[in-house]
Amino acid sequence: MTDTARQDDRIAETPFGKRRVKPRACIVESKHHVRSLLSEALEELGFIPLACATLEDLDASLRFDFPDMVVISFSMNGLSVPGILNLLAMRTCAAKVLLIGPPDAPAVKADRELGENLALDLLPVLSTPFSDRDLRARVAALVPAEPLSPPVDVAEALGAGWLELWYQPKINARSLSLSGAEALIRMRHPNWGIVPPARFIPDEGDPHFRALSDFVIGRVFQDWRYLVAKSGSIHISINLPLAFFTDANAVDDLRVQFPNHPAFDGLTVEVGGSEVVQNLPLAVEAAHRLRFHNIGLSIDDVGTEWSTLAALNDFPFAEIKLDRKFVDGSSSARLKRSVCRQIVDLAKSHGVKTVAEGVETRDDFLAMHGIGVDFIQGFLFGKPMTTRKFAHNSRQRPAFAADA
Repeated sequence: MTDTARQDDRIAETPFGKRRVKPRACIVESKHHVRSLLSEALEELGFIPLACATLEDLDASLRFDFPDMVVISFSMNGLSVPGILNLLAMRTCAAKVLLIGPPDAPAVKADRELGENLALDLLPVLSTPFSDRDLRARVAALVPAEPLSPPVDVAEALGAGWLELWYQPKINARSLSLSGAEALIRMRHPNWGIVPPARFIPDEGDPHFRALSDFVIGRVFQDWRYLVAKSGSIHISINLPLAFFTDANAVDDLRVQFPNHPAFDGLTVEVGGSEVVQNLPLAVEAAHRLRFHNIGLSIDDVGTEWSTLAALNDFPFAEIKLDRKFVDGSSSARLKRSVCRQIVDLAKSHGVKTVAEGVETRDDFLAMHGIGVDFIQGFLFGKPMTTRKFAHNSRQRPAFAADA
């Protein structure tokens, strides 16, 4: 494939002409942990990170990957920043160049002057230590405001190994301690970067839907073993369609993959509230079967469905999750708060735990705390993150504090 053809892989047609799908950031850093940290931070901002540990790696990236930005850290061992800058100039690199380090340090000043003399396109130096907000401010102009929707085939993604699970913390509303995590599927596409599930999850009738569920089940137990080794035991929830349990062998297929480990305390399976109310007999029967194997069935995204659930006398479910549409803005919207309170009252009448999803502000957290929600999920306490990052964060911060 020619260089031009490779570059065209990252160009998409729009009504306004051609534009890049997602920008690529080449991170030049010899230390693995620093490359990983920068890769994850830039990935969350919408970049496709390219890790370069040597000048040879950087040279290959400049020839074949066409980065939009080159990130150079001053914490390197054995890599010369002037050597990197001269290589960029020799390859007539048109990418933006971001230097990361103490801006008043003599070496940083000297390297910036060299970059200017070499006519490189330098961004303002990112001072260390830096926050996510600082990094976002430096690179925001390179990220498209509205990413395009990729036409991704699930079978191709499964075969290519592009799928992975990310984890969002579930926080105890009283103690603010970490109480569990929800596994959320993501796709790491070579040209589109991180793709959210709304872009690729097939309909229930799709023949690949079961394969996607099987992937989630297999991967979550692999990740659990990693998490328990790195940061201790953690209770995990996964999302499955209710139709998964129409198979008489589904529960046994799930149970047989349980880790043979003394710290494993079972699993929670989340099923959409609309699916549950559309097929209550199957949902109730599945919940009963799952309980015998220490698997709790959680009803996800419950909003107006609460009234149908309130009519049930037999309530074998383990958890109710409040729909983010009613949680978001509940602090200032009486009607939303009223719906949430009725869901919590319903759950308490059956001895069932409740989770408020989509908590992004302190005021909404206080509103949910006030009506007696048991657990909280939302950006206020943590975004979905890779398994490695989740393990690191839970090890560093056993108790999560809401931002002021």
